[in-house]
Amino acid sequence: MAKIIALTNQKGGVGKTTTCCAICGGLAQMGKKVLAIDLDPQGNLSFSLGIDDEDAYTIYDVFKGNCDISDAIQKGEICDVIASNILLSGVELELTGVGREYILREQMETIRDEYDYIILDTPPALSVLTINAYTASDELVIPMLCEILSLQGIAQLKQTIFAVQRYYNKELKVAGILLNKYNPRLTLTKDVEDLANVIAMQLDTKIFKSRISASVSIAEAPAHGESVITYSPKSKAAQEYLAFICELTGEKAGDKS
Repeated sequence: MAKIIALTNQKGGVGKTTTCCAICGGLAQMGKKVLAIDLDPQGNLSFSLGIDDEDAYTIYDVFKGNCDISDAIQKGEICDVIASNILLSGVELELTGVGREYILREQMETIRDEYDYIILDTPPALSVLTINAYTASDELVIPMLCEILSLQGIAQLKQTIFAVQRYYNKELKVAGILLNKYNPRLTLTKDVEDLANVIAMQLDTKIFKSRISASVSIAEAPAHGESVITYSPKSKAAQEYLAFICELTGEKAGDKS
């Protein structure tokens, strides 16, 4: 049965999609069967994994009941993907029925046995899509930059996580906070890191030991429909992401069991 992991932060530009891509690429390289679900109306994860949303069912169709979740799965070069598009931005107003928070979880139960991992990329907003992701997930990973605004995003996220744990998903855990574009030479980095540790304690979690440095390879990889791990496997960023994936999942790099 798949472990379901959602990447989340209500602040945009913190590396959620990049990290999703890297996790999918790394786990696939380890021989794991992976499904990526794009819950962001911008569709950046779909694009980054080389998936076209034209003439195919998307996660919007799943939420609207136009198809079953299995009908929306596309085969990608890296992993299976359920794409997103701009129609998803209207789902907040369109889904008004009782139990709308459970739609994704109920659909995913029908395919969960087919995968080792299901990775969710959430939008940078505390919407019904985010609540669905939290309700369906086993664990959350919170990427952030060592900036005050990024830290604010986590502080605001905290109350939503607590509410979901109380009302919708008592088993939800925060796996940890991942520091992206990490530069240990900056004074601000240390200050934000200290504050992030306080928030991590409040969330009963940790800051991952693995840090991800800024990298040109990370920026280039999406244009090739690849994760940084497959695009530039020898780069520092690829090695950092592999270390993070091992830390997150307990899997070993090079293990294709």
